[in-house]
Amino acid sequence: MLFTASILARLPIATLSICLLVHVEQLSGSYTAAGAVAGALAVAQGVGGPLLGRLVDRRGQTVVLLSSAFVAGAALIVMAMMPAGTPLPALLTLAVLIGLTTPPVGACMRTLIPALRPGEQSRRRAYAADAAATELTWVSGPPLAIGLGALAGTGTALSAAGLVLIAATALFACSPASRNWRPTGARRAKANALASPNMRTLVTVLAGVGVIFGATEVAVAASAGPAAGLLLGLWGAGSLAGGVVATRLGGGAGGGRGFALLLAALGVGHLLLVTTADNVIAAAVLIAVAGSMIAPVLASSYAMVDRAAPAGTATEAFAWLATATAIGTAAGAAAGGALADLAGPASGFVLGGAAGLAAAVVAMTRISASPQRQPTAAV
Repeated sequence: MLFTASILARLPIATLSICLLVHVEQLSGSYTAAGAVAGALAVAQGVGGPLLGRLVDRRGQTVVLLSSAFVAGAALIVMAMMPAGTPLPALLTLAVLIGLTTPPVGACMRTLIPALRPGEQSRRRAYAADAAATELTWVSGPPLAIGLGALAGTGTALSAAGLVLIAATALFACSPASRNWRPTGARRAKANALASPNMRTLVTVLAGVGVIFGATEVAVAASAGPAAGLLLGLWGAGSLAGGVVATRLGGGAGGGRGFALLLAALGVGHLLLVTTADNVIAAAVLIAVAGSMIAPVLASSYAMVDRAAPAGTATEAFAWLATATAIGTAAGAAAGGALADLAGPASGFVLGGAAGLAAAVVAMTRISASPQRQPTAAV
């Protein structure tokens, strides 16, 4: 029930960007305004995630999750009720509020895994299952939101997302595991999660993974035309399949060398997509294969947080990984778009592949084979 509630709570989060984009475009008649609102949401989520994660590490999960979910859900419903012609500053303000208060359910779920699955092998498998389930929300969430918006209106889709966010987060936050969770080590640590060199390395690596995501999305859209939606769907399906396989095989890499190999495979797989720019069938096969490395890479990074983050900062650490990925995705999309204009639509695949290989080098040289547990943060 706990895991199911966490997935249900994350499902509307996966729809927020596309829901706001479509809704604001209908309100304003401007894709520029819609893009600005979606961008404001992404930036606010990147800032709010670690802040809420640090608050969870200090105060516990339940109060922070319930209050943030209520504010974010209420703001979504207010956004849904905005009339056509609403001034852009008002829409931007609501988007920032939604982003800053998006409840860190994913980070909280991953923080609970060491207590729920104390064995290292069992814990790594749980992280892999969580990564696969997260991919499921990204594969299924946007189509569900778009379909509901087409049938009942974008305002209804936003309101539904807000209500599901509140209800599912409450179900998760009120579970015994979440209510009883307390951070290990210092509860009021002065140092944050990034005080650890190992955490800074993981954040750097995940930013590189984000560049792959952003650059690939742009390159697929620019080179595949009408087939772009299908290819991106296969990309997500490949990641979901990779997560399922990783769960069965032990949960991904356990140290720096194995992590680096997964990152290298991720980079090479996306780099090879440049050879399929003119062949949709070959691209469909290869993008699914390339995507199959995504969930194992994410699962491996999650499993390393327990040892990389200073004690008492686990939730914040998981939130930083999400923020790093989001920042990398934004940078990859921006750079991929510029490259598409300068060097051709498939050049983003080269950027993504290079980012993956660079991340592999960082992991190989900066993460030990058996990373040592970080000391308790200072109080």
